[in-house]
Amino acid sequence: MADIDIPESLIELERKAWAEQQAGVLTVATAAAVQQAYTEHAAAAGLSRYEVERAVKRLVRHPAPDGA
Repeated sequence: MADIDIPESLIELERKAWAEQQAGVLTVATAAAVQQAYTEHAAAAGLSRYEVERAVKRLVRHPAPDGA
């Protein structure tokens, strides 16, 4: 997968959604906000929304160990 420039605001939205999901309190508003952000960023960058979402989720949910 090519490197995708991911804005910090999108990472923070995904972190919030992931934390809510893990706690069992994910709201429709949070889920909709993160999906909207994926869509807008992908369109602006000329990328697939799916690829943007996959890259962000990988970064948030499976961070590389320090020094990797």
